[in-house]
Amino acid sequence: MTFTQWFIFFLVLQVIHFLGTWKLYVKAGRKAWEALIPVYNAVILMKIINRPWWWVILLFLPIINLIMFPVVWVETIRSFGRNSTLDTWLVILTLGFYIYYVNYALDVKYIEERDLKPRTATGEWISSILFAVVAATLVHTYFMQPYVIPTSSLEQTLLVGDFLFVSKFHYGARVPMTTVAFPMVHDTIPVLKSRSYIKKPQLPYMRIPGFQKIKRNDIVVFSWPADTVERFFQYTDKRIRKPIDKKSNYVKRCVGIAGDSIEIRDGYVYINGERLVLSDRAKTQYTYLVKGSKGVSSTALLDAGAREITRTYVASGMNQNQLDAVLPYLSRNPERVQNGIALITGKNGIPMNLVNKLRLNISEITNVEREATLTEEGAEKLRANSSIDSVIRYIMPESITSTSFFPNDNAYQWNLDHMGPFYIPEKGKTITLNLNNLPLYKKIIVEYEHNALRVNGNQIYINDQPVTEYTFQQDYYWMMGDNRHRSEDSRYWGFVPFDHVVGKPVFIWMSIENIHDGISNFKIRWDRVFTTVGGEGKPRSYFIYFVIAVVAWIIFSQFRKRKKAK
Repeated sequence: MTFTQWFIFFLVLQVIHFLGTWKLYVKAGRKAWEALIPVYNAVILMKIINRPWWWVILLFLPIINLIMFPVVWVETIRSFGRNSTLDTWLVILTLGFYIYYVNYALDVKYIEERDLKPRTATGEWISSILFAVVAATLVHTYFMQPYVIPTSSLEQTLLVGDFLFVSKFHYGARVPMTTVAFPMVHDTIPVLKSRSYIKKPQLPYMRIPGFQKIKRNDIVVFSWPADTVERFFQYTDKRIRKPIDKKSNYVKRCVGIAGDSIEIRDGYVYINGERLVLSDRAKTQYTYLVKGSKGVSSTALLDAGAREITRTYVASGMNQNQLDAVLPYLSRNPERVQNGIALITGKNGIPMNLVNKLRLNISEITNVEREATLTEEGAEKLRANSSIDSVIRYIMPESITSTSFFPNDNAYQWNLDHMGPFYIPEKGKTITLNLNNLPLYKKIIVEYEHNALRVNGNQIYINDQPVTEYTFQQDYYWMMGDNRHRSEDSRYWGFVPFDHVVGKPVFIWMSIENIHDGISNFKIRWDRVFTTVGGEGKPRSYFIYFVIAVVAWIIFSQFRKRKKAK
């Protein structure tokens, strides 16, 4: 829906409200016309039902208003003596239209000094739950949203199993465009596994002003610009188009901002001709081929900081009970080999206490060549290891190209490590548009800025008008994972529009190792709990200060409670 359509819809709602309540306004000692004036009528209604004026604000906040409208309907009829359970259900199930019946068919009297306290324990419980849901939804939607790192694309900067608080107000909170949705969930209702929203009606894109702009090197949470899967991390061939605010959320590092010229050479990012200088907390990883004539041990790789390695064991004389016991530690199905059974795991391997307990005849295979993702510091540490012969960074050859890589066009022979240079669009800036650079900006013109585009011969038409230039309507960004060869990012699907930006991760409140390996394998990374995402230097945990503050508050509350009792 456009702004004009929403404005007309809003005026229609005012008329509906006036027709259903004007008599009640008069019975409450107000004027009939006060039920007709937009916004003012809501302020007066809050006075009539003895509720604070700021409830009016909640009525205009998408998602939150879905909770508040039924509350106001119930409060309205109760202000005129309709307190029964039947009345409550009727006004909710009729979407408020039961008020028409109260307004015209019943001779009700206004209860000016109505007791606002619920009459039953159930009512008290429901009121508390509603207040908690409204407060939590308000914070979640407009201020701070929890987010968990699901993939290794930012290893080792952010780890799989890091639980973040994402600030909505740094870049400005995006007002929900999807107006009818289940509160405090994203695109799927937990347990039910069903869609949590209705696609229509949709509000136009709006954003509350933020207090900073996205800067180079910022880690950003955003809605995945590509067509999204039906449910994130659940394999299916079905792909659907979701509203922007219901697309799957991604977190990457912004390496290029609007107005930059970007190029990737041999895997390194260059901005405006200069190699990008990352913050000291950025732990960029590359793929390395590690060789050792006596075998490359997992211990050496782990000691160098590798977190994504595959370990292979061969077990001989294994019975079914032993196999069942090790299955939870395997990353793929066991395979029969000449010397026994091959057991393939992730970096944690098979615990030695389990090996001893089961009396397994097992040995780890250490190949003379192994692949590992490492930081440059980790690679240097491996090179200093006397058991390692060579450590070579993998760079994707320029001959390897695919339309899977941006701009997804055969005219551009680019890949993950060789790309560009090209311009990152800035709002209000105009570029010369021709057939050569059209593939770079086609998705922006059609998908993100909603124009009709066609090409006839050598002539480009936008909205049926011949053009040689194009002016961008919003800012765009280039997002990449720090784990360069294990990140699905802008190198695949291109620019991220500003209207897709969700927020800025600011705080790690919990961090769990092995989060995908079952709760029995969980390990809390205490050194990461209550650390900041940004800043300089080694991250510092503030958890002990939080514990001290909580204990101090409990002691103070108990002291104040006892003093008040005396």
